Amino acid sequence: MPDTAPPTIEQPPAGKLNHVAGLVDRHFASVEGQLAIGGLSVAEIAARHGTPLFIYDQAAIARQLHLLRAALPERFDVFYSVKANPNQAFLRYFVAQGCGLEIASRGELYQALQAGCAPARIFFAGPGKTDADLAAALDHDLGEIHVESLPEARRLARLAHQRRTTAHIALRVNPAADVAGGGMRMGGKPAPFGVDEDQLDEVVAFAAESPWLALAGLHLYVGTQILDPELLLAQYQAALELARRIAPRLRGPLTTIDFGGGLGVPYFPHEKPLDLARLQEGLARMSEDIAADPVLRDVRFVLEPGRFLVAEAGVYVSRVTDLKTSRGKTFVVTDGGMHHHLAASGNLGQTIKRNFPLAVINKLGQPESQVVDIVGPLCTPLDTLARSASLPPIEVGDLIGVFQAGAYARTASPLGFLSHAAPPEVLVAEGRDRLIRRRGNDEDFLADQILSEPHDAHA
Repeated sequence: MPDTAPPTIEQPPAGKLNHVAGLVDRHFASVEGQLAIGGLSVAEIAARHGTPLFIYDQAAIARQLHLLRAALPERFDVFYSVKANPNQAFLRYFVAQGCGLEIASRGELYQALQAGCAPARIFFAGPGKTDADLAAALDHDLGEIHVESLPEARRLARLAHQRRTTAHIALRVNPAADVAGGGMRMGGKPAPFGVDEDQLDEVVAFAAESPWLALAGLHLYVGTQILDPELLLAQYQAALELARRIAPRLRGPLTTIDFGGGLGVPYFPHEKPLDLARLQEGLARMSEDIAADPVLRDVRFVLEPGRFLVAEAGVYVSRVTDLKTSRGKTFVVTDGGMHHHLAASGNLGQTIKRNFPLAVINKLGQPESQVVDIVGPLCTPLDTLARSASLPPIEVGDLIGVFQAGAYARTASPLGFLSHAAPPEVLVAEGRDRLIRRRGNDEDFLADQILSEPHDAHA
């Protein structure tokens, strides 16, 4: 069952979350200079499970979900974006809290079903869906399949015809204007995502004529990692205008408008946290207009947050194995690196490398008296978690924590690079730490390889 009523929205001071101290104050704790998560010492968790590892705080996830729901009008529904972190513990938690799941692959479909999510509460988006993907979506009767092109609509209609079933679809739209300003823009330019707005009429006409497609939804997604509520509201308003244009051409009523995700979290010093109070005010004004519009007043509105819900709950922890000085620069070598957390190394979308929030988590609060580079164990100069970071004096055995590690970290990283063991994941909930993904081992890299000799057909 969902948690009880969400708390009121309390905005942190501007910029506070950009610093480790702010994250610790908001979600964790410092006990005699040691980071504690959910009341447990991270040093003790690391001793039990080994390093490197990811540690997540379920209470931090719950808080983000409550804050978001407090900002949303009643007609809004939350679907967790599985791609942010697909661990079963996360999926089952969100399902238990009444959330739907947004998926972007057949693998994520099976994970969503394994987590106990009702098929009607699963939305399937993403370009490049194969016939096998679409068939699986039809066979499980998903709530919505988000169509990204006219050819995809035609293939889906053919597959539905073969099965004598109806495909429940929404159209994902690539808008003509870029109304977002986030870290990754996906609208207003040529893109593999969605149907271009100027091609929308043709796809709507096909769907309206096909007896095998039930078009009742619209999905507008033009950006991610957005920290300005006014940009989000502009994106939502653009979706409403498209809906008003499309609705008269549908066979039935418009039932769903999916505003996508896009809600960001601050990673770097120049970024400020998303002002949920301003977002709440804008959505309240928008809801008044929606209630007065016969086209929209019965529509369900959906948000697909991922990063916003889970990023701040995670810390990637590695242990210092060596200290090296090279031509006047000090390198702190750890047992973890870019193969586990590619984004923190700057190799996942950053043009210029910026350091994620990072600390010596067994020496919190000590004076930052040295400037060092934090590097991992890989044989590549790309394996750098921090450059010119000001930190307390570091010794072999110290623990380095990379914060904001709950989203797009482990599963967005090249885990097989150099055949290091994949890191475990640990969830802290109700004062206990629980292993939710085991550590990999050397044999894992041989498990899916074909070691037998090839068959010689001419022997």
